[in-house]
Amino acid sequence: MQENKRGQWGSSFGFLMASIGSAIGLGNLWGFPYKMGSSGGFAFLVIYLILVLLAGIPLMMAEFSLGRKTGTGVGAYAKLSEKYKVIGWMAAFCPFLILSFYAVLAGMTLRYCLGFLVQIVGFDGFSAQGSGFFGFLLYDTSSMVLFLALAMAITMIIVMGGVQGGIEKFSKAVMPALGVILIGIIIFVATQEGSADGYKFMFKPDFTIFADPSSFFGVLKTAAGQMFFSLSLAMGINITFGSYLSKEKNLQKNAVIVPFSDTIFALLAGMMIMPACSAFGVDYGAGPGLLFASMQKVFLDGMGGMVGNIVGFLFYFLVFIAAITSSIALLEVCTASVVDRQLAKGKEPNRKKISLIFAIAIFIVGLPTAMDALGSGGAALKAPFELLGLEAGGQGYAMWNDCWLDFYDMITEGVLMPLGALLMSLLLGWKLPKLVQEECEEGGHTFKFAGYFKVAYRIIIPIIMVIVLYTQIQAFFNL
Repeated sequence: MQENKRGQWGSSFGFLMASIGSAIGLGNLWGFPYKMGSSGGFAFLVIYLILVLLAGIPLMMAEFSLGRKTGTGVGAYAKLSEKYKVIGWMAAFCPFLILSFYAVLAGMTLRYCLGFLVQIVGFDGFSAQGSGFFGFLLYDTSSMVLFLALAMAITMIIVMGGVQGGIEKFSKAVMPALGVILIGIIIFVATQEGSADGYKFMFKPDFTIFADPSSFFGVLKTAAGQMFFSLSLAMGINITFGSYLSKEKNLQKNAVIVPFSDTIFALLAGMMIMPACSAFGVDYGAGPGLLFASMQKVFLDGMGGMVGNIVGFLFYFLVFIAAITSSIALLEVCTASVVDRQLAKGKEPNRKKISLIFAIAIFIVGLPTAMDALGSGGAALKAPFELLGLEAGGQGYAMWNDCWLDFYDMITEGVLMPLGALLMSLLLGWKLPKLVQEECEEGGHTFKFAGYFKVAYRIIIPIIMVIVLYTQIQAFFNL
């Protein structure tokens, strides 16, 4: 009875679409291309793929196992033992804080999508700013707040619908369509003159970065952060989604399919954006603005006319839908955490009310990100560094004086996610070594490569996470 009140996936396909949807988002379409572009291209790709194989797949399988074993979301750790509940609190706080800035970016993609849609019917969709609209939008505080609110409202409505009626139904409808639109744009970009250089940048072997230890660890840090976001690791999503999975489902199979699909999607995103940059003269390392200012330039100035408007609309529609699939997963973690606690106390949870409260709270916490122009200067809100009374640009705390997005990102991606993954791997490797194997063997399935996963949880992942955590803190404190 409790399981029905919590919700359960209606099909394996629905679970996979929701899990892949949670992984495929701005981390792929926004983060992966620009991080690859600013981190050496092929070298970044190699390190990222190695991290996914060594750490990403084992971590995802561990989180699915924890969720299904305990039948609960981030409360899984407390259900195992009260002394482990701090790991669960970390996993619960991550999606709350991530969504507060993620929804700002999702709102921006919605604004660009609507801008191109308006232009298709003959009106100016970018306030006469043209390809310079990105800078204008950052300082248009009312629009930034409005589209943050719209993104959160859409996310909330879907989560209110529950597991099958909301999340699964939405994911099953949009994920296949997402793939079709992406492949269509890739084919179009591939036909443009000069696009071949973008493919060379991505796939031509270049290991010069490995000659410099500091550069190598910098790329390792960036690739690890990308892995956490791309695979939705250490933020409670996989534990929560795993808790809705029946015992007959093959955990190992799903823990491989989701990272594989996500990685393919990230590569396709790169194959869409990098060749477009080379074809239309956009810098690969344009940073976070690559998705907005640079790609808008491609559509407005490079392609131009009705074709540019149509492709631009499809591109930003694709990005917005991808962002929403991840946003609903993040909000579901928060909602499910309260639903689970109320069910455990014998209460009747009101999912709609819980989702509304969290959506409002996240909107409020996201306001500083929406109002500070992403740290461009002259912002409506002071950066957290300045609020502490420290001189902007001074020694130490390098990330704090940039913007609220970087500040929130540093707390989550920089500290909580690698620390959470480290603690979870140590827990499953040394304290509860049989948990993953027993859960993977449910339903008569065979736990393949058991020896490797044992070593991964005990040694490989902890070593990688310690290195990543150290490099993140080193960058944060400008050591």
